[in-house]
Amino acid sequence: MAITRNCESTTRRDCLRLGLGALMGGGLIDALRARGRAAIPGARPTSCILIWMDGGPSHYETFDPKPDAPAEIRGKFKAIETSVPGMRFSEPMKRLASIADKLAIVRSIRHDQGNHGAGNHYMVTGAPPRIPVGCGAFVSFHPSMGSVAAHERGAGGGLPSYFSIPSMLRSGGPNFLGARYAPFVVPDDPNSASFRVRDVAPPRDLGGTRVDGRRSLRDRLDHLKRFAEKAAGDPALALDEYYDQGYELMASHQAQRAFDITVEDPRLRDRYGRNSFGQRCLLARRLVEAGVPFVTLNEGGWDHHVSLFDGFDNRMPAFESSITALIQDLDQRGMLDSTLVLALGEFGRTPKINKDAGRDHWSNAMSVLVAGCGTPGGQVVGATDSRGYAASERVLSPENFVATVYAKLGIDPGKILFTPSGRPTYLVSDPTPIRELMG
Repeated sequence: MAITRNCESTTRRDCLRLGLGALMGGGLIDALRARGRAAIPGARPTSCILIWMDGGPSHYETFDPKPDAPAEIRGKFKAIETSVPGMRFSEPMKRLASIADKLAIVRSIRHDQGNHGAGNHYMVTGAPPRIPVGCGAFVSFHPSMGSVAAHERGAGGGLPSYFSIPSMLRSGGPNFLGARYAPFVVPDDPNSASFRVRDVAPPRDLGGTRVDGRRSLRDRLDHLKRFAEKAAGDPALALDEYYDQGYELMASHQAQRAFDITVEDPRLRDRYGRNSFGQRCLLARRLVEAGVPFVTLNEGGWDHHVSLFDGFDNRMPAFESSITALIQDLDQRGMLDSTLVLALGEFGRTPKINKDAGRDHWSNAMSVLVAGCGTPGGQVVGATDSRGYAASERVLSPENFVATVYAKLGIDPGKILFTPSGRPTYLVSDPTPIRELMG
């Protein structure tokens, strides 16, 4: 799997590997801890697909063009009309412009965290970091939206409640909620003909007989006196359930079906795009269709300090085409009303184009795409000033954004959770959703 680096030139493991899967030939135990509880009584059966554009996509070159600004600000691309009169996007967003009636664009979220690590944390948790955080930091001072969704909603049916594909966000973890609410990471490429999800099927070198044999070995070990006594506090006992669930997941027809994108109409796969991101979008749709409440697509490569316009020319046509196909497919299947689709990064980019034909970090303004889950389409929420320097109308915070996501998932954003030590913690310090997005 290719790894995309941001300006800090740092990479990290996607998630903690507990190393407890040797008896079944894989590392599933941590992933099974991501299986949520039963859905809250009365909660809406809604899901979220978060398309995370890691690095911070430019608001100028996406949804907030400034055609009347000087050339060193407005950049290379023109502003284009969309399917909604008066609503304009930047030229690279041609396909999304054609379905603007289904989209809401928020142009006025701002914050004060201009580094990747801090900005990522703020936007995916709704909580600013407690200490200064550098660009390369992987920090967790508060549970991420995906982990909260897993904790509060669960998936049921034997599937994990929170997926992150192909890697985990740097602040996408569960913090005090515990490892069981960490994301299940699917690192393999669904565009590959050999795509298979680790731990959902037995490893290639383990046939069914060998898998059954390893389970039989565990069953015999369980009859040892130490296990039979079920001594209080024995940490090994706590793992038994997860091993059992691991075998169940490998044998689950629902899990096998959810990951088998080969059953999709080849023409639909073509619409999504025969590339890694396009097929990940299709996989995300299949997962929410199977009842998973939160799926993150972690798509790096948007830290355009250099050659921004070449980068957009090369990548954006296929990228925004896949997002368009996802939204249209959800709509045609009657799923868009119950699936929230988001596309954003940690911040926007600087107004003035730098000497390397790029833009740098800028947290005073950013654009967020929102679709589905009852969101009124064909609207722009808020605005930046005439040159895109800062949010100037209907100024909103990451807290408002995260509160909106929770509200749409049927989770009370004002809920208080308790840490293992008993300390009360608000999900969001300001639980006010963005009213224009609530319908």
